[in-house]
Amino acid sequence: MDLKILREKIDGVYRNALKEIESIKDEAELENWKVKYLGRKGEIKRIFSLLPGLAEDLKKEAGSMLNEVKNKLSGTYENARNSSGGGEKEEVNLSFPGKPVFPGYLHPISVVTRQMTGIFEKLGFGIATGPEVETSYYNFEALNIPEGHPARDAWDTFYINEAERILLRPHTSPVQIRTMEKTSPPLRVVSVGKCFRRDAVDATHSPVFHQMEGFMVDRDINFSHLKGVLTYFINQMFGEKVGVKFTPSYFPFTEPSAELSMTCIVCKGKGCSVCKSSGFIEVLGCGMIHPEVFRNVGYDAGKYSGFAFGMGIERMAIIKLGITDIRYFYQNNMRFIEQFI
Repeated sequence: MDLKILREKIDGVYRNALKEIESIKDEAELENWKVKYLGRKGEIKRIFSLLPGLAEDLKKEAGSMLNEVKNKLSGTYENARNSSGGGEKEEVNLSFPGKPVFPGYLHPISVVTRQMTGIFEKLGFGIATGPEVETSYYNFEALNIPEGHPARDAWDTFYINEAERILLRPHTSPVQIRTMEKTSPPLRVVSVGKCFRRDAVDATHSPVFHQMEGFMVDRDINFSHLKGVLTYFINQMFGEKVGVKFTPSYFPFTEPSAELSMTCIVCKGKGCSVCKSSGFIEVLGCGMIHPEVFRNVGYDAGKYSGFAFGMGIERMAIIKLGITDIRYFYQNNMRFIEQFI
């Protein structure tokens, strides 16, 4: 068979296919047409079987002609199928109710965190973050807690590599060191993030929790500035009528140090089981930054002074929202979260 005869066969099949598809009335007839011309035993396949009879130099040209016709007929089939509604179109029942869209909600911890940072931003505090995987230096030594210091017993730390002293931070105070190393005074900064301690899980403890650390450094900063900032924060967070008191305490990285307590919002200071009949609830620790901490970051302790404070965000949320168990925050229960939208 020569190329001329083969070309006539191809043209004849193509014309017949186009003529037949014009008279097709339903999807079944269209599928029969596809089998006849494009199927495994169809007309195009039959002509392909004739190619071995051609001379080698004509096979390529003939194969190209056949592929072109095959592609044209395939396109014709798809157009006919789509126009007849036999494609992937899905019939829509407009009377059927649509699927409801459920909006996302901010977690109560996120809500309270935004409230807390918003208050300090009004006072000119910036927001800083730091790594959750820390070194022993930033977590302890730079904060005046050297190796063997008894204060280290206060943190049952998760060590990732104890030999290299790599750990999950038990507090956000390392952010204070990292920020002061990079920035010269004056400074007003709060940092927020996750912390990790080897605490047994119960109504008031969790091995994973969130903390806010804040500090201010400048010339002539004293304890009255600390009291003013934290009193403003408590009053903005819990109400103008809430009283505060500062009780002497101890932290290695501050001197003097104090615990801040606020009027119990349950009994209004009269005494109840929540405040253990004292009328006050302890909410955070604070103090003037220790001169040794300043020396560790290269600050002149004779020129600058500052204060620092730290608080648990879950603790604030429990008081603010009246939550009775810290475990509720981590159970992914939408009924719980929806209460605080």
